[in-house]
Amino acid sequence: MTAPAPPTDGAPTATRRRRARRVPYPLLVPALIGLAFLVLPLVGLLVRAPWSSLPEQLASPEVWQALRLSLICATSATALSLVFGVPLAWLLARTEIPGRRLVRALVTLPLVLPPVVGGVALLLVLGRNGIVGRWLDSAFGITLPFTTTGVVIAEAFVAMPFLVISVEGALRAADPRYEEAAATLGASRLTAFRRVTLPLIAPGIGAGAVLAWARALGEFGATITFAGNFPGRTQTMPLAVYLAMERDPEAAIALSLVLLAVSVAVLAGLRERWLSTT
Repeated sequence: MTAPAPPTDGAPTATRRRRARRVPYPLLVPALIGLAFLVLPLVGLLVRAPWSSLPEQLASPEVWQALRLSLICATSATALSLVFGVPLAWLLARTEIPGRRLVRALVTLPLVLPPVVGGVALLLVLGRNGIVGRWLDSAFGITLPFTTTGVVIAEAFVAMPFLVISVEGALRAADPRYEEAAATLGASRLTAFRRVTLPLIAPGIGAGAVLAWARALGEFGATITFAGNFPGRTQTMPLAVYLAMERDPEAAIALSLVLLAVSVAVLAGLRERWLSTT
């Protein structure tokens, strides 16, 4: 006599899925409060926006000057982060250098360091009387504080950790056996990195670059401390918003809407191109 077939676990699995999808009501209220806390300020910005005078506010030459400077400096800071951040991420992910944990902690320190403190630190190192700035001034006549280059450096200082963390995570997730296979076929380390590793970690580099660019675009504290607030030279959009709040709140709201639109576009692009899941 044939034994009856054991019951399939389809029904229990479906039940577990339904239970997992149920709303945990004890968490619903604090979750909604947290959502409102994050969303309502943005809604208030949209509600109080001077929509009737918005075209006039945005047509101001100062606005486009600040926006253009912000875009140029954020892009330059991202490029600087790519040049130095990708090799640094590779060093942290693929080598066993002494003190690697300490190096990683130092790399991520700007993430939690108050930006104003970062600006002060940059002044102490790269200012005219700084550790390195004194030598740059006397030997080459290069002065970095309160210049457009200073804005790029300040933004790169706070943005590069985002790129390093993203690329390091991508390198750790990439299978090193592909590089080993390329080495057995005669490829040098540089060729293997360029032809094998880079294509594997390209999504991580792209995501890190977008995050770094967005962080650089919104940087305020380190920029105003290290580079100042000079229209046309160091006044980026966040600094323009801060200045406008003192004399023309409607202009500040208009500038904030521009930054909000750029941030939403960046996050939407990041979600669709690099963080989408199947």
